[in-house]
Amino acid sequence: MAATTTAKTLPMAKALNESLRKALETDPKVLIMGEDVGKLGGVFRITDGLQKDFGEGRVIDTPLAESGIIGTAIGLALRGYRPVAEIQFDGFVFPAYDQIVTQLAKMHARALGKVKLPVVIRIPYGGGIGAVEHHSESPEALFAHVAGLKCVSPSNPSDAYWMLQQAIASDDPVIFFEPKRRYWDKGEVDTEAIPGPLHKAAVVREGTDLTLVAYGPMVKTCLEAAAAAEEEGKSLEVVDLRSISPLDFDTVQTSVEKTGRLVVVHEAPVFFGSGAELAARVTERCFYHLEAPVLRVGGFHAPYPPARLEEEYLPNLDRVLEAVDRALAY
Repeated sequence: MAATTTAKTLPMAKALNESLRKALETDPKVLIMGEDVGKLGGVFRITDGLQKDFGEGRVIDTPLAESGIIGTAIGLALRGYRPVAEIQFDGFVFPAYDQIVTQLAKMHARALGKVKLPVVIRIPYGGGIGAVEHHSESPEALFAHVAGLKCVSPSNPSDAYWMLQQAIASDDPVIFFEPKRRYWDKGEVDTEAIPGPLHKAAVVREGTDLTLVAYGPMVKTCLEAAAAAEEEGKSLEVVDLRSISPLDFDTVQTSVEKTGRLVVVHEAPVFFGSGAELAARVTERCFYHLEAPVLRVGGFHAPYPPARLEEEYLPNLDRVLEAVDRALAY
């Protein structure tokens, strides 16, 4: 008799929706709040159907005021709730940046550990959807730099489902970056699986010649680059960071010590990006194992361009492979 399986194929958007539904069912203290998250179901339909099933007291349509959303979420968390706040687009988060950095990130330390703030802030981020200004940015480094915040980003539907569950269960504030260009990518999700640690990186493709490290939207690009390189006899290992802060340096170090070369890829501008921290730390830890300098591939140090130019701005397969060739040439 064939074994039963609880796995099903879902796009990332639906996996996130089911994860939120599960959280609402499991814990009555979980609330969802944000602009248009209720009746509309969110601009990307991530919260579709949840207000209808759980009511306006659990899935709350807020005014267009990001500072108010996060300030209210902080107050709710202090009263024992677990709010999940949606910021509609990446570029809209900055009115709330003061609340996040000066209150949300610091209150636990300010209270000598006696106060916990289990707040999740969901932020659709990144480009590739042909959107206008303030709808395609990658601000993760601005949050990863802030002590007291945890920043994660799934690259596939299974991780989206489980990482959101884990973020909601965490007693620490978590910035949950959702790669909007991957919302419609499908993958297998086992809702009965036992997930690994939230902040543990994953080796998603084994290789021996060079390590590609990415997170969120660029993991798929790196897997495509590794497949293309294999046709030319190059063996590339791909590491999905999953967590941007804290960073799982141990998994990266193990890979780099095996391959001797590292290329870090992210959509955000390379200048002062998260790849810089990885490059510096790997150089410190793996200096005598490196066969080439650590290279970075990312966006340019310029405001995000109009939609018709974004494919020239975003890292793509050719730019990743060009960096791979440069590293292998040493």
